[in-house]
Amino acid sequence: MLHTRMTKRYLFKAAGTAALGVAGAGMVARRPVADAQTSDLLTVAKSRGLSPDEARAALATYVPPGKYDEALMFASGGQSGQVLVFGIPSMRLLRVIAVFSPESWQGYGYSDESRSVLRDTSPESVADIPGLTWGDTHHPAISQMNGDYDGEWLFINDKANARMAVISLKDFETKQIVQNPTAAIDHGATVSPNTDYVLESTQYAVPFPRTKYVPLDQEHYNNEYRGVATFWKFDRTRGRIDQAHSFQIELPPYWQDLASFGKGPSEGWVFINSFNTERAIGGTLEHKPPIEIGASANDMDYLHVINWKKAEALVAAGKTTVVNGIKVISLKDAAENGVLYFVPEPKSPHGVDVAPRGDYIVIGGKLDPNATVYSWAKVRQLINAGKSVGKDAYGVPILSFKDAVAAQVKLGLGPLHTNFDDKGNAYTSLFIESAVAKWTLGAPYHSADEAWKVVDKLPVQYNIGHLAAYQGDTAKPMGKYLVAINKWSVDQYKGIGPLRPQNLQLIDISGPKMRMLYAAPVGNAEPHFAEIIPLGKLRAWDVYPPGTNELTMRPDPNAVQPGKERIARHGKTVEVWMTAMRSHYTPDHIVANKGDKVVIHITNIEQALDATHGFAVHAYNINLSLEPGKVETITFTADRPGVFPYYCTEFCSALHLEMAGYLEVKP
Repeated sequence: MLHTRMTKRYLFKAAGTAALGVAGAGMVARRPVADAQTSDLLTVAKSRGLSPDEARAALATYVPPGKYDEALMFASGGQSGQVLVFGIPSMRLLRVIAVFSPESWQGYGYSDESRSVLRDTSPESVADIPGLTWGDTHHPAISQMNGDYDGEWLFINDKANARMAVISLKDFETKQIVQNPTAAIDHGATVSPNTDYVLESTQYAVPFPRTKYVPLDQEHYNNEYRGVATFWKFDRTRGRIDQAHSFQIELPPYWQDLASFGKGPSEGWVFINSFNTERAIGGTLEHKPPIEIGASANDMDYLHVINWKKAEALVAAGKTTVVNGIKVISLKDAAENGVLYFVPEPKSPHGVDVAPRGDYIVIGGKLDPNATVYSWAKVRQLINAGKSVGKDAYGVPILSFKDAVAAQVKLGLGPLHTNFDDKGNAYTSLFIESAVAKWTLGAPYHSADEAWKVVDKLPVQYNIGHLAAYQGDTAKPMGKYLVAINKWSVDQYKGIGPLRPQNLQLIDISGPKMRMLYAAPVGNAEPHFAEIIPLGKLRAWDVYPPGTNELTMRPDPNAVQPGKERIARHGKTVEVWMTAMRSHYTPDHIVANKGDKVVIHITNIEQALDATHGFAVHAYNINLSLEPGKVETITFTADRPGVFPYYCTEFCSALHLEMAGYLEVKP
């Protein structure tokens, strides 16, 4: 009975206010209508067995047809090699952005343009890694100005192959992939407050550079294996990473992990976690400790504190060596010139997150129950005073842990990552405990008696890794929503086989207590990190301007207008300028001889919203997606004689099935 009354109270308020359009909160006109609607909602809630909180959550996340989410979340797709785009608060999957893996719905990896992106653009002195058809995306980073998202670009790393991709948020398409010339595995991807640089931090140390062989034994590992921090220079005018003006800092063979740029008082600095300062290399078959044991022996690892502005000055002064085509500041020069410092941190750290004002750096140590908070003012004072407690084996100054720490806040088991809201609160994922902890920052966010306290904890299902709050890693967090990115779903979804989906859970953080709102299974990827941006900051195109090349975002020289379609032969090359519109291709008959090179430029001359056309050719592994206004080119060898239908894979009109043609290849 109490359950019914509580549910009725929730639903009556929602129905009476929203459905009747009343002006004042709590005012209900035409009560009989409101009563009828509330009764209907109550019937639905009871039939579904919803508790009052569940009914409230359903109303809080429902986005009606024709209305829009207020924000978008860009989440990595893990082993899928892609980026996932979710609406907030609906948690609907709105888009998959193809990045490191071919994706047939978008025709990604089939057109000349997208194939050229997937081939990557390594420095010329480094051979491309051939045959890659997948990536492991981990840490998306939205471009920023003044420490706040600007909604123009998105960057994502490929952990498996140490690559970085650039995505335009005008069309949500990948424009560039660069291969790290010296590193094998990366983990972090983050941008400076004004997107001067995209930082790629390595994880597992390899011979430096990766292109040479060095035996894996302890002596060689200590002396010739290295990590690197790669500062990819981003050219906003071109919308591309400028490899010629990028640089690296050589780091010890500790396993560097995630990174965050400073902002406000800490701008010009960047912070990178590390683990395995033990330099363990395993050897289980030789009865040596496995890496996970060896890499967890020390009580402390090292937070890397890097003055990237000073590093930039060293590069400008020519104090670098060119290695595999990129400028590198040596470990010795970094240590001796005030570029690199270490601060001890609890062992096996993972997340490193800078508070909104740039005054605190929060570390989550997987094997420590505390969030360790460093005061930037204290760290800077130690650096300015030249105070250190010694140097590591590679000559890097080590700052005093106790003199750098502002607080340690006991959160629970397995703290990993932290995001922030607009009220001075921090939210940390607890992997082992399967929970989110909400806690308070110190001054100036909270008074002394309120600071550094856990104020709430919410269970999640299960084994949370990263979390993402609404603009929660910027200088201007917005609070309101947080998404828990859970690794296991266990008992949440039934009847789908042994491979279970990841489980994203939307949490309301607008009040004193966190409220669970919604769970969204992800059955095609393993999200790691995510970032949430208001929809109003994005200026995505609805259609391409007529005749646009998707890579240059400018008019394509091979765009063709209606009436100008044609086929030309140049020796053994057949070149076609084709248009696509509802519901036909022009031309719809192409003739080639066996062995000819065939080049087809297709212009979708539509400008109607959502009037996308496809282009698929039987037996030739050709599949394109042609959004309105786009031009794409496909080049292939007609090595198989026969007659091959081509057709539109998008159901674009009533005569969709008639949108077809023939490729005739003569023996």
